[in-house]
Amino acid sequence: MTRTKLQEDTHFRVLRLLQDNPEISQRELAQAVGVSVGRMNYVLNALVDKGLVRLGNFTAAKDKRRYAYVLTPMGIAQRAALTRAFLARKMAEFDALKEEIEALRSEAPSNAIDYDGT
Repeated sequence: MTRTKLQEDTHFRVLRLLQDNPEISQRELAQAVGVSVGRMNYVLNALVDKGLVRLGNFTAAKDKRRYAYVLTPMGIAQRAALTRAFLARKMAEFDALKEEIEALRSEAPSNAIDYDGT
């Protein structure tokens, strides 16, 4: 379950970055997402295999071996679905964190010293 969430989060972040900047390099993507370049290569190949991303030549580059990663219509739809799932998961985490903070506040003595020493 956790592995699936991590994979979904990685795919969400990659699709989001690619939609904003299709000419981003694998190295830049890996750094932005926080994974190794080898892992990013694996993720990009999986997205291409699923038909969510297609490779195009990066026409402005002197090095014609560079590619632009373009989201397909299916990739755009998947990005939207992943965005909804990501947002729902983060909102649930936020709500749980708010509840935990409130519980801790109610447990703390009212005359406790604040962080700033007062």
